[in-house]
Parts: sequence; structure tokens; C-alpha cells
Amino acid sequence: MSKKVLIIATSPRKQGNSNRLVQEFAKGAKDAGNEVEIEYLCDKTINFCKGCLACQRLKKCVIEDDANEITEKMRNSEVIVWATPVYYYNMSGQMKTMIDRSNALFATVNKFKDIYLIACAAENNESAIDGTIDSLKGWLDCHSGTILKGVIKGVGVDNVGAIEGKPILKEAYLLGKTIS
Repeated sequence: MSKKVLIIATSPRKQGNSNRLVQEFAKGAKDAGNEVEIEYLCDKTINFCKGCLACQRLKKCVIEDDANEITEKMRNSEVIVWATPVYYYNMSGQMKTMIDRSNALFATVNKFKDIYLIACAAENNESAIDGTIDSLKGWLDCHSGTILKGVIKGVGVDNVGAIEGKPILKEAYLLGKTIS
């Protein structure tokens, strides 16, 4: 059975390494028969959350920018994939800002249950991504019934294109292909 998959690519570099993994994951998910959409945050205008909590009452954010459209897509997707470069052992500021701005989801019924993470770090050790995983788990804990189904750890990649030729590209494809 086909699933609706939303990939939220949070790298500020459109041709960055995490976005390259996104492309392979998306290809695998499409090849498995799923409907896949990629939102590149570098192409969007997303302002910081003001902490007003009006979204809990209104079911949408009062700030009029691209975050409301993405939040609505999140609400209606069965699978959400977060993709981020790792900065100082954590997710990018762009990812954290989108997570904060999706706070309206806390007060609504959502379709998503399966969550995936794609992360790239300059450091060679996979533990460099642990802080990102822990932070994402905090978001998962706020959405009952969600589960972190898989993590792609692209390590030892810093400059654009450093991911090319690495086995992690195939791993991303194969993980995407498991979605059904």
C-alpha cells in the first residue's frame, strides 16, 4: 500500500550532502510505490516561533510565512523524513526552527506515525549525530504513536560533494525502499 512521504530537507546548501542523501532516499521510496514530496527549507521563508501558543487554539501559526503550508503537509503525511547537516553535534537551526513552528500539530490529529532522520556530519564518528537523534526524539515524544523508524548517518562529509561515492548513498536508497 502506497504511503504519502514528506521529506523536509533543512540544509542551507541545496546541493549539500544531506540533500544528496535525500535524493537517494526519495528515489528508493518512489521505487517502492510511495508518493514522495521534498520540501527544501533553503527555498522557503520561515521565521522564528514567537512562543505565543496561539497555534494551540487556532490550529495554525499566526505568523504568515511558508511554515504553515509545510505544517499542513506534515499533518497529512503518513511518513515524515527530517534531513539535516549536523552543526555542533546537533540539528541545523533551520530544522529546529521548523520543528518549533510545527507546534500547531500538537493540538491536532495527524496522520504521521513513521519518522526517519537523515543527517550528515563532518566528523568521522557516527556518535557525532547522537545529539541530533536525541533532539528529534524530544519532538517524537510530543506526538503519541510516532516512532523513529530509521536513521541515515552520513559521516566524514563536509564540503559539498564529499558524499559522492560513499556506501551511505546506497543505504539511503535501500532505507527509502523499505517504506510500504
